[in-house]
Amino acid sequence: MIKTKDVLIPDIGEFDEVEVIEVLVKSGDTVSAEDPLLTMESDKASMDVPSPFGGIVKTVKIKAGDKVSQNDLILTLSVEGDETSSLEKTSNESSIPGTSVDATSSQKDSIEITSSPETSEVNADSGIRSKPEKLGTNNAHAYTALRPSPTQMLADQKKFLRAHASPSIRKFARELGVDLSQVQGTGRKGRITQQDVQVFVKQVLAGASPAGATAAGAGIPEMPEIDFSKFGSVEIQPLSRIKKKTGVNLHRAWLNVPIVTHHDEADVTELENFRKSLSDEAKKQDVKLTLLSFLLKACAAAIRKHPTFNSSLTADKENLVIKHYLNIGVAVDTPDGLVVPVIRDVEQKGLLELAKELAEVSTRARTNKLKSSDIEGGCFS
Repeated sequence: MIKTKDVLIPDIGEFDEVEVIEVLVKSGDTVSAEDPLLTMESDKASMDVPSPFGGIVKTVKIKAGDKVSQNDLILTLSVEGDETSSLEKTSNESSIPGTSVDATSSQKDSIEITSSPETSEVNADSGIRSKPEKLGTNNAHAYTALRPSPTQMLADQKKFLRAHASPSIRKFARELGVDLSQVQGTGRKGRITQQDVQVFVKQVLAGASPAGATAAGAGIPEMPEIDFSKFGSVEIQPLSRIKKKTGVNLHRAWLNVPIVTHHDEADVTELENFRKSLSDEAKKQDVKLTLLSFLLKACAAAIRKHPTFNSSLTADKENLVIKHYLNIGVAVDTPDGLVVPVIRDVEQKGLLELAKELAEVSTRARTNKLKSSDIEGGCFS
């Protein structure tokens, strides 16, 4: 028996109104389970949405350029009865993580594909509205509206959402006090580039400041409160009065003083010799062992020695959240820009295991296969 199934937008974390940049199927196409149906792009990554099962595409409900959110209808599939029964049985036995089937409907069931049981960590640079109901009532007040620009509360928040810029460009703009909603993007698909931001700043300095432009650091909104416990064990540590005062002063300095980068040199001759000595073992496991795995372990050791590096200030600036987990973000250069997938529990993994995971996550990044959970929960980059 043929049944009609709805395929919905999966759990994409705290992102809302994510743009569809390509629809990969059309009515009449035959798809198999895990075949990509469309590609979405947020400020942090591009990701494909796979089909939860095989069938024939009956109707496609979205098109390139549409903004979608979790549970929006992608398309309907005509599915053989045997495959439907198998899917429902497997889902009920929970052997397919992230896929749930509504078995109460006899004619038209709704499938929701989810990427991860973890909810998303809200990135302060994302410029994308988060859903307060997912963050809990204590956090909801921070998300009563879209996150404004780093320099002022935007009157037209939808305009800010349309600012097409990567996280690194958003950070660059924030440090210069630039409202990205006023910057014209000249990059691919209208992306805002670093040069666009620099041109905007030159125009402002020349006296051609758009309405609403403000000084660097002015009007920066409060950081959203993030539930770090969803990524691992944490400890709340009250700050002393001196540390509270110091934190305020350091925050003010960060906004007003040029940032300095410090470099050290180290002789890694012995380290390189050790890496080469592991080459035979790496080949047996079909792994390419690079210095990056060693750097991850070195960072993990240093952070464990200085645990306050692995902490975050609570929104009320009264406590430190000491994270007992250690997830490190690693930047990957892709054709669409830089993304930073997260390697979890670095200190618990060996060098070859890290090398294998680095290769896998880099491949997923370059082929737009990253899920929202792959880029969340980082402690250090």
